[in-house]
Amino acid sequence: MNAQQKTGTTTGTATAHRVVILGAGYAGMAAAIQLAARVKGRDGVDVTLVNAQERFTERLRLHMTATGQQTAELSIPQLLEGTGTRFVRGWVTAVDAEAKTVRIDDDRVLPYDTLVYGLGGVADTSAVPGAEDNAYTLSSAQDAELLAGRLERLAGGTVVVAGSGLTGIESAAEIAERHPHLSVVLLGRQEPGATMNPKAKAYLHAALDRLGVQVRNRAEVVKVLPDTVELAGGESIAADAVLWTSGTRTSPLAAAAGLSVDDRGRIVTDATLRSVSHPDVYAIGDAAAIRQGYGVMHGTCQGGMPTGVHAALSIDRALRGKQPKPFRFGYYHTPVSLGRGDAVVQFTRPDDTPRRICLTGRTAVRYKETVTASPWPTYGRMKKMPASGAFWPRGGRFTRLKGTK
Repeated sequence: MNAQQKTGTTTGTATAHRVVILGAGYAGMAAAIQLAARVKGRDGVDVTLVNAQERFTERLRLHMTATGQQTAELSIPQLLEGTGTRFVRGWVTAVDAEAKTVRIDDDRVLPYDTLVYGLGGVADTSAVPGAEDNAYTLSSAQDAELLAGRLERLAGGTVVVAGSGLTGIESAAEIAERHPHLSVVLLGRQEPGATMNPKAKAYLHAALDRLGVQVRNRAEVVKVLPDTVELAGGESIAADAVLWTSGTRTSPLAAAAGLSVDDRGRIVTDATLRSVSHPDVYAIGDAAAIRQGYGVMHGTCQGGMPTGVHAALSIDRALRGKQPKPFRFGYYHTPVSLGRGDAVVQFTRPDDTPRRICLTGRTAVRYKETVTASPWPTYGRMKKMPASGAFWPRGGRFTRLKGTK
């Protein structure tokens, strides 16, 4: 038994190495299922997954939930069935990185030997006055349902979507299609599809125009009032509902625990996804600042799940006395839905710059739906064949850091 296993708790005659995973998003679920499958049948390893609710949040479908569309009710305990992972429902309120404990709901303490930190980001409503109190977000299914209720009650008026990134684009298109009696204004500092090639960008803009979405580029929101959005320069836009999709923020728990974080509160990791300050903590998904050859990764499902799988592989290797391997990931696509019957898919180089290839229309719709639905069969396959989850684009020269092979 190696040194890591000896730090665990004694259960009967065996010493269990306690792995606690915080957050059951795409990355956290991938980490839990992959690790449980790897250590299944092996004495001395306990895997626990902590999440605030039992319902899995399909973040890739929240713009649909926000317009009143029914999506699948996915249960985290059901997704974990057969893995041996213990599920603990509760809010993580503190992490003590020195004592190696996690506090849940302020009244329970969960000890760990290895921690996987996957508490992802939420909409950043703190940067602009009034956004916290007067804007809706898509940080959770409950938030999306609140917006759906508001939209359903509006007989007319204007909906402002603040933020012209992918979430803003998909939300504006969905709202305009499902509620054609409402005026939809999409505000952003950059034009929608700014990182796409000219063909894909033109298609996206034509689709938004067809849906009646008013696009305002180079627009900066400085204040959100109950019925108005104020822009830099003094202009105001009357708004019956405001959806805030401009930027995300991470939980302050990591910084409060003394873990090394970047200026956005993400845990700074080494090449194997371990915290640079606390090597018994791994960070995954939106919670991690992971450096690749092209820079620090940005949060997406396509990158989040591989980080969860790689953290599980690293923990498994460490428990078997082996050295964890470096993590490398290259982007490969940007799928964007434009309502239920249209979409555009921009294929990318590993550094996320656009290639010449893109898909549009019904072909793009089918591709996007395949991507959105892919986590569930992936999780299912990993339960039986864990190695099946360990394939993703490594990115070649784009992801290689200087001085490494």
